[in-house]
Amino acid sequence: QVQLVESGGGLVQAGGSLRLSCATSGLTFSIYRMGWFRQAPGKVREVVTTISRSGGSTSYADSVKGRFTISRDNAKNTVYLQMNSLEPEDTAVYYCNARLGATDYWGQGTQVTVSS
Repeated sequence: QVQLVESGGGLVQAGGSLRLSCATSGLTFSIYRMGWFRQAPGKVREVVTTISRSGGSTSYADSVKGRFTISRDNAKNTVYLQMNSLEPEDTAVYYCNARLGATDYWGQGTQVTVSS
C-alpha cells in the first residue's frame, strides 16, 4: 500500500518560514519524480515545484522561485519543501505527489496559512 504523509504545515506570519516533509512508503521512492502542489480556496490545484529522481533537476513555479527549495533524501524516502519569505498568497493546502509515467500518488495534504 502506497502512502505519502505530509507534515510541517501550520500558521506563520508573512516573511516567515516553514519546512514541509513528505514521508513515503510502499513504493520504490528513488524511481519516482516528486513534486509539491497546492490548492487555495476556490482555486484549482497548481504545481509548486518538482524534483527529478536523483534530485539533480528541479523546477519551480514563477511565484515561488527564489523563495522555495525542494529537496529529497532517497535513503529516507522523503521529499522536503523549504519555504522562506512566505506571503499571504502562499496560503493553501500543500500536497505531495509521486509520479512515474501515468501513475500518480498523492498525500492527504497539509495546511499552510500565512497571516499578513
